[in-house]
Amino acid sequence: MTEAVIVSAVRSPIGRANKGSLKDLRADDLATQIVQAAIDALPGFDPTTIDDIMVGCGQPAGEQGYNLGRMIAVQLGLDTVPGTTVHRYCSSSLQTTRMALHAIKAGEGDVFVSAGVETVSRFGLGKSDGMPDTKNPRYIDAMARTKALAADPDATWSDPREAGLLPDAYIAMGDTAEHVAQLRGVSRRVQDEWAVRSQNRAEQAAARGFWERDITPVSLNDGTVVAKDDGPRSGVTLEGVSGLQPVFRPHGTVTAANCCPLNDGAAALVIMSDTKARELGFTPLARVVSTGVSALTPELMGLGPVEAVAKALRNASMSISDIDILEINEAFAAQVLPSIDDIGIDPDKVNVNGGAIALGHPFGMTGARITTTAIHALQERDEQFAVETMCVAGGQGMAMVLERLS
Repeated sequence: MTEAVIVSAVRSPIGRANKGSLKDLRADDLATQIVQAAIDALPGFDPTTIDDIMVGCGQPAGEQGYNLGRMIAVQLGLDTVPGTTVHRYCSSSLQTTRMALHAIKAGEGDVFVSAGVETVSRFGLGKSDGMPDTKNPRYIDAMARTKALAADPDATWSDPREAGLLPDAYIAMGDTAEHVAQLRGVSRRVQDEWAVRSQNRAEQAAARGFWERDITPVSLNDGTVVAKDDGPRSGVTLEGVSGLQPVFRPHGTVTAANCCPLNDGAAALVIMSDTKARELGFTPLARVVSTGVSALTPELMGLGPVEAVAKALRNASMSISDIDILEINEAFAAQVLPSIDDIGIDPDKVNVNGGAIALGHPFGMTGARITTTAIHALQERDEQFAVETMCVAGGQGMAMVLERLS
């Protein structure tokens, strides 16, 4: 059977939103550089043979609202190459990889670009009040319930459907993290400990030069070259983060230190059928073994990875014991910790170079970024199988099993 293989994987540095190194770059300009880099990594490759450029974006509006996939194709001079933009929020560019997998398996193409981008710095640019409010009024009672839970330190979360209410589909992600922390007894201390671990591991990876293999430098409008992530901090300690105040609830546990920041960044993969890769003489980096997507109440979004990983493993006829590393998006330490427990993997195999708490989480970029990092981690450790997973806004989870091939 035809297999989908990744022959190129690159990512930009990750900038801090609104104040970081990439804040002045448009999403289409940033992503165009990264897609070009992914193509350039394949000597002699003819990009006019690409069947589709598929770009994930978490907020496809404003500057990001003009079908980024097609804009990138045009900016690269690939007028005959189609492009599309895909939205599954935090897993948008994992979804594009899944689409490439499915198209190749169905025999409907041999060469795809799976990319992702987000420039949070430029959301609502030019508008005094940011993005318009488009929320459906049917959720007014659900949103009021979220506010009431957030305001009452003694309130406990319960399934809103048991009270005849819709779940809050517009709930702030930080509120979902607080719900999970409360429901699963995830203390502030263990969240902070995970945050410190993430920062320390990212720092150790930098000292080894790991991020140099992961990151493709990008050029700013003034010609300045950015080659490093803004986010990772050196010497982070538990004592240093323990004094921070909660962000989402005055009595809560989620702080700026134990959740991901807001960010800008882009990543891109070139995915081919294994037969096309052999024909062109390219050595595959990895095989996309399987994927899985799941859903649960939006109010407990952070537990989405649990069933998604189970589905991806079932689709691969594998078990968690077969997996060498797990890359889980660190939206919040509050949801990462119980997800790891439920997935049933040794925590030492998880986010071996740190995660989004240190690196950042540009929503549309994250799927392709984690794939890139997972491939490089498998190479560095000379291991074979990785699972990538994340929770997804709106109450979803997504996962993918990868096998390193070179």
